Amino acid sequence: MNKRNRVFIATSLDGYIADKNHGIEWLETFPIPKNIDMGYTAFTSEIDALVMGRNSFEKVLSFDIDWPYDKPVFVLSNTLTEIPVGLNEQVYFLKGTLEEILKQIHSKGYYNLYIDGGITIQNFLKNDLIDEMIITIIPVILGDGVPLFSKMSTQLKFECIESKLFLDKIVQNHFVRSKD
Repeated sequence: MNKRNRVFIATSLDGYIADKNHGIEWLETFPIPKNIDMGYTAFTSEIDALVMGRNSFEKVLSFDIDWPYDKPVFVLSNTLTEIPVGLNEQVYFLKGTLEEILKQIHSKGYYNLYIDGGITIQNFLKNDLIDEMIITIIPVILGDGVPLFSKMSTQLKFECIESKLFLDKIVQNHFVRSKD
């Protein structure tokens, strides 16, 4: 079975995924028409499940919307114990090493995973467990905040296989891991 761990995320021009108060309102600096989803629907059609950290999970829960995912969501947390009402069949809490977590998820038949959340993405990268990244750059400089990337002990090479421009402002790059 082909296993892939993929990222689909937006950053500021200076590489932050949230502002210094963990806010993401800046993502709406340039309103996106509803008929432009920048590839998100196609991306999610190719994944089996999502893996996100506690912070991302709690951020999604704070939005005043219905649960936005139609695929299973695995939340990495050492502290959460109670799944919110109505999400028992959609959300699962996991803890352990990333290798143990992936083994559990794969044993359930989920192989193409959407990895989401700053710390989660950083930890997957530190363990060389990211195969693809689609990074949408919003041309705003935040100056401080939650970075997408953190310090690494080894260098990882990626190849940009596609770049797209949306609204003459927003750049989206699609990278795949180069293991040569």
